[in-house]
Amino acid sequence: MGSFNTSFGEGFILVGFSDWPQLELILFIYILIFYSLTLFGNTTIIILSQLDPRLHTPMYFFLCHLSFLDLCYTTSTVPQLLINLSGLDRTISYGRCVAQLFIYLSLGGTECVLLVVMAFDRYAAVCRPLYYTTIMNPLRCQSLAIAAWVGGLMNSLIQTSLMMAMPLCGLHYLNHFFCEMLVLQKLACEDTGGTEAKMFVARVIIIVVPAALILGSYAHIAQAVLRIKSMSGRRKAFGTCGSHLLVVCLFYGSAMYTYLQPMGSYSESEGKFVALFYTIIIPMLNPLIYTLRNKDVKGALWKVLGRGRSSG
Repeated sequence: MGSFNTSFGEGFILVGFSDWPQLELILFIYILIFYSLTLFGNTTIIILSQLDPRLHTPMYFFLCHLSFLDLCYTTSTVPQLLINLSGLDRTISYGRCVAQLFIYLSLGGTECVLLVVMAFDRYAAVCRPLYYTTIMNPLRCQSLAIAAWVGGLMNSLIQTSLMMAMPLCGLHYLNHFFCEMLVLQKLACEDTGGTEAKMFVARVIIIVVPAALILGSYAHIAQAVLRIKSMSGRRKAFGTCGSHLLVVCLFYGSAMYTYLQPMGSYSESEGKFVALFYTIIIPMLNPLIYTLRNKDVKGALWKVLGRGRSSG
């Protein structure tokens, strides 16, 4: 049982769903379909936001960032999973594993902060409508987007560095379909209570603090909406915020369930299926959630489709 975290020549075998061989073909088909829908849906939102002048607003500026983030987020894990499910290659080198962990944590952290920024945008739109264009000016929007990406990067640097400092022992099997931090932690061969405590604090800061800020902003939004006398005004306010709130509940709910439970109670088998939800299902649902309830996006889509037919 020797430590091997310093040997970059040695890698891991990703167990994936080989424990359930009867599910692998079904999972491969469904995940390939979901991944294709994720690529199509998020790319469509980015293209529409650039083409239609009506979507050149702060809300869609941040939505573009979220869509690009989801494209990167799924692509950091799903191609590896599809190769794993096909049985072609279940191995991953130590260097690629660390890179995947770093990218995955960076993108996940960025989404945590970006959802706070989007909640602030909705707060400004509903609670400060007269000053909205002043508050959410282009320079501030760009600064907030950069802050989200830098925040995610810093979180990943801290957690990945702490993870790499842990001596790992035993068999090189990871009971997951990607280099999940909690699964890597279980390979630690020394008492790493101090390091695990630091990593847990980092997870609390990147998950719980943003969630609390979002809840606070929506408490103010709810108060402002209830003061609106017209039903049409209330409906419009709830419509602009409902989509974002649903995305927040899905993302933070799965993140808290996975990363804020004690290490001793974490189940690797269960964790794989929960990971499918937040790495594949949520990024696929985000474009649907924002477009199905949004007249502007649907209008922009029909406009582009109509222009395509007329040019054809």
